[in-house]
Amino acid sequence: MPHRPDMTGPPIAESVVEMMATDAFSSGLGMRVLRARDGHALVGLAVTPELANGHGIAHGGVVFSLADTAFACACNSFGRATVGAAAEITFVAQALVGDELAAEAVLRTQFGRTGIYDVTVRRGADVIAEFRGRSHRLT
Repeated sequence: MPHRPDMTGPPIAESVVEMMATDAFSSGLGMRVLRARDGHALVGLAVTPELANGHGIAHGGVVFSLADTAFACACNSFGRATVGAAAEITFVAQALVGDELAAEAVLRTQFGRTGIYDVTVRRGADVIAEFRGRSHRLT
């Protein structure tokens, strides 16, 4: 059963606001953090022509980066510096220029300094990719 975050407070944890304030890569791609607290995050991205590959579809690296940013926001939403230790992605469908994507990260389990998070990237109700990340808390 997925972790159920406490969504009664502000939608974005202060630790995530601070982290994202200096994340030039994610903001440069146009990512927007919509929610991030208590092991859960939602990050949006509009697929622009600059984010398309040579086939005219969203570059796989962009889809991975969107999922990875949602993962980072969920991991760091507890207020302790946390980094990715491993990640994998399965591409399910293509995203096209003009699509609005949303990556939702959910904490599955924590043990010691390690956490496992699942991230689903969607275009509306359609699944574009599934990502699983393993985190490592630094302190």
